[in-house]
Order: sequence, then C-alpha cells, then structure tokens
Amino acid sequence: MTLHLTPGLVLSSAGAVVGSILSFAYGGWSEALTALVVAIGVDYVTGVAAAVKRKQGLSSTIGFRGLTMKGIMLLVILLAHRIDVLLGGGSAVMSGAIYFYLVNELISIAENCGELGIPFPDKLKSLIAVLRDREPPDGKQQ
Repeated sequence: MTLHLTPGLVLSSAGAVVGSILSFAYGGWSEALTALVVAIGVDYVTGVAAAVKRKQGLSSTIGFRGLTMKGIMLLVILLAHRIDVLLGGGSAVMSGAIYFYLVNELISIAENCGELGIPFPDKLKSLIAVLRDREPPDGKQQ
C-alpha cells in the first residue's frame, strides 16, 4: 500500500501540526486569546487606513515593525502560559497578559477610528475600562 500525498492530506496534516503546537504553546485556545488575535488584525487594518488618510503613505519598514511588535506580544503571552504551568497550573499570568494587550489594542483601534472619522461605540469604550480592572477568570489578582 502506498501513501498518496494529496493537497487535502497535506493541508490536514499541516493543520494538525499547527493545532498541536498552538495547544502546547498556549494551553488550549481561549475566547480571550481569540479576541486578542481579532483585535490585532483590526488594529493593523485600521492603522494602515489611518496612515493612508494622513497621506503618510505605506512603509514596509513601519509595517514590518508593527507586525514584529504584535508577534512579540504573542510570544510574551506564550511565556506567560509557561510561567502559569511552572507555578502549578491556573491561568492568572497568561490571562493578565492577554487582557493587558487586548486593552492596548482596543485603545489603538479607538484612536485609529478617531483619525478615520469613524465613531467608536460607547459599549467598546466601556469594555476598555472594565478590562483595565478585570481579574483573571481563576479569581487571582494580577
């Protein structure tokens, strides 16, 4: 019996490998992490749009720097999870890091929307305030 490498098999295998790596790195995938990843994408897109509106132009150097900073945020969260594991479980350190970066991304999105002349919803402004003071889900103070 021979194994035939089809695009579907390769894609499925790659997905399994990526999923396993992410599960190990972040201890599973939480809604908070999903919210952060979405916020990272929205911030990047609104930041590019704001730069275009300012007639600042697009710079590959500035864009690469922004993506690098966002990648480093995800690495810090990975490190925070590993510290949680080292401390015996729970997710206080990782949750604190996620909420910290999520608030920063939301503030940046609000600023970008302001530059673009797009109103930022009051509910999201309130959410920023709540997340600034939020305790991690396991109840341990950050």
